Amino acid sequence: MLPSASLLMPPSWRDLLEELAPAFARRSTFRLFVALACGMILADRSTVVAMAAAGGAAGQWRRACWFFSGAAWDIGALGLAVARLVVKYLLSDGEPIVVACDGTFFRRWGRQVFQARWAYDGAAQGGKKIAFGNTWAVAAIVVRLPFCPSPVALPVLFRLWRGKGTASQVELAAQMMRLLAAAFPGRDVHGVGDAAFHGESLVMKDATWTTRLPANAVLYGPKPPRTRKRGRPRVKGDRLGTCAQIAQAAAWRDTVIHAYGQDTAVQVADAAALWHGSFRTAPGRVVLVRDPGSPKHYDLGLFTLDTTADPAAIAERYSWRWAIEPSNATGKQILGVGDACNRAEKAVERTVPSGFLIQTLLVVWYARSACAPADVSRRRQLCPWYRTKTTPSAADMLTRLRREFLTARISAIRPGQPNPDQNDPDAWTCGRTSA
Repeated sequence: MLPSASLLMPPSWRDLLEELAPAFARRSTFRLFVALACGMILADRSTVVAMAAAGGAAGQWRRACWFFSGAAWDIGALGLAVARLVVKYLLSDGEPIVVACDGTFFRRWGRQVFQARWAYDGAAQGGKKIAFGNTWAVAAIVVRLPFCPSPVALPVLFRLWRGKGTASQVELAAQMMRLLAAAFPGRDVHGVGDAAFHGESLVMKDATWTTRLPANAVLYGPKPPRTRKRGRPRVKGDRLGTCAQIAQAAAWRDTVIHAYGQDTAVQVADAAALWHGSFRTAPGRVVLVRDPGSPKHYDLGLFTLDTTADPAAIAERYSWRWAIEPSNATGKQILGVGDACNRAEKAVERTVPSGFLIQTLLVVWYARSACAPADVSRRRQLCPWYRTKTTPSAADMLTRLRREFLTARISAIRPGQPNPDQNDPDAWTCGRTSA
């Protein structure tokens, strides 16, 4: 049994975690997950031992390590359970689910680390962006929050890339998209990814995909009807050319899209097309975007398998892809995802995804139970250099939840002073404070 101190937590946070209990076969395993989730919120570093100590299980650090390396639970099932919470609390009925997929890298040391290898790392120093570690494919549900001008990405599913000769990151993204589409039947699921995420595996019945077109990508017209002549029928139409060639003959029209937190006046053009080199005969559309008065033929070229949406909506949807970039940075820099040094197979496959899922739960908790303008005012008072700060950051959400933990634990032990409610929890809130 875990110490009773681990049960002293804000009721709203406890109720949110309780909804994940069906993802665990045993109640004791779920209680250990709750202790580690609370420990990750409270600890300065998110190593397994530090999470166990901060979660009230300091004497059971072996069990904490066993939770990741040997306990019977599935990270995919837990991710889908968290995804259902995101859809339940942050999306309205019938609202499409936008999923952003991207790859992220975590540095590791030692020959015995499971699936660690030399791979591309965008944060590496020097000309060669190469480092040793694990590469993950991440799928995040992108939502709009009332207190944030830009969309927010909430990671829910994860796949560890196992090197050349195995499923590529594109194929891993397709696997996660199929899982999300199956988990929410009847809802529209739209995937977005950068120029690296394109391929035939992303063509699926229950979801669409939108990606950026490389400048040298050649597009073709839709598949023509059969001519009843001898020979193999054509699978693609006439050559349309590259984005630059299509843009020269395109019919541009003015519109306004909401991208990156602001309304932007742009010009858009679209045409039915096949990207035979990547998606084979799957019908799609090319969407071109440019700024009014731009000297270029086009500024952004997109290819989408969604053949019904408006071109401006496609361009706005693609802009939501960027939300996964700050989400990955938040997990690494604010919550310490990746601080734990694991080597065993199950531990490597579970620890990083668990940290990202706790990050998602933090945002869901804050949006559902704790959003308050006073959090931004408090941060601007403590950090006066944030002169234009108007929205809460992940650090503000983390600080707020830590204050709620302190309030719950202080209130549980009533001190002998006449006005215990005058205790200022901010005076005891510590840890990461970067915005």
